[in-house]
Amino acid sequence: MTTGEHVVRLTIPAKAEYVSLCRLALAGLARVQAFREETLADLKLAITEAASNSVRHAYADAGGVVEVVYRLDPRRLEVEVADTGAGFDLEPRDGNGDELSEGGLGIAIIRAIADEFELSSDAGGSRLRFVKRLA
Repeated sequence: MTTGEHVVRLTIPAKAEYVSLCRLALAGLARVQAFREETLADLKLAITEAASNSVRHAYADAGGVVEVVYRLDPRRLEVEVADTGAGFDLEPRDGNGDELSEGGLGIAIIRAIADEFELSSDAGGSRLRFVKRLA
């Protein structure tokens, strides 16, 4: 951890009712280091989509957990959402790179909001990472 960096780790059960905790943690970080309301609203939408994807698709039996790590420094916020579920096919259904799995709109939203975006998935789970520059 570098000087001025804040790291928050959150582990939630893979259930829809816990996704709001991801937004609350983000709101708490915005109190540590203020950023624009519009940016906070966009980031809340992105984290909701990322965590919801893991909750909906990772565990067939609705068991398991979703790990969320926030790394905030004066210039940027990095968010990583990971699960150890079944994973999914990274190939888009429509060939244009915007649709993954069912619906896929959430991935497109996160890509539009983020300055950096990474997604990986295999039989050991899925990992989505995005970065938003703040300064």
